[in-house]
Amino acid sequence: MKKVDFEKLILFENKDYFVINKPPYLSSLDDRHEAQNILDLARKHEQNSQLCHRLDKETSGCLVIARNPEAYRNLAIQFENRKVDKVYHAVVQGSKDFDNELIDRNLLANNKGVAKVSKEGKPAQTFVQTLKQYHRYSLVACKPLTGRLHQIRVHLAFANSPICGDTLYGGKPLYLSSLKKRFNLKKDTEELPIMQRVSLHAFSIGFEGMDGEQIFTEAPYPKDFRVLVAQLEKSL
Repeated sequence: MKKVDFEKLILFENKDYFVINKPPYLSSLDDRHEAQNILDLARKHEQNSQLCHRLDKETSGCLVIARNPEAYRNLAIQFENRKVDKVYHAVVQGSKDFDNELIDRNLLANNKGVAKVSKEGKPAQTFVQTLKQYHRYSLVACKPLTGRLHQIRVHLAFANSPICGDTLYGGKPLYLSSLKKRFNLKKDTEELPIMQRVSLHAFSIGFEGMDGEQIFTEAPYPKDFRVLVAQLEKSL
């Protein structure tokens, strides 16, 4: 992966926080197999940086970083009290009409980092709203009330709407040939998915700053997500 210019990732900053648009394929915390991660990059920008939450390595979008311990505690309390508003966008299989539907299913994670719906698991709730329906796919907005491992991915799979590209939870890659009727692949070449990762993006986040002000930030789609949505639009 090419070297990341951290300054260009910043969407919002004040004396206590900065919110970045995390690129896909970059770990939030230390990863032995990678030369760079978000926390290290943040600490070069601000020595006392602490990540207030995490995003999966493949997931792009809004990530909040505290500049000091007081700011970190302030947001940790808001997460604990479910006062942080997070919205994710996902492209899912099936033309589904979710009308702010609540998926309320306990989730249990195993020691291999895989979660499943289970009565023995921890409570987990996600609201799902369809933003746009396509022929065999949908663009949805997901608002998690809790923060369990792979919560949105597992809840959507449970609702028979797995996220495109999320092979861990039953999602299939989305190919251009499935959208274009007259799609011709060059001879002796293998077709690659339009988006080569889980089609999930942390679109926005809202929380209360240290001075009581409301902070709200939206993260533009990265190129691969933008291209995927554009191809879906063309297929209509």
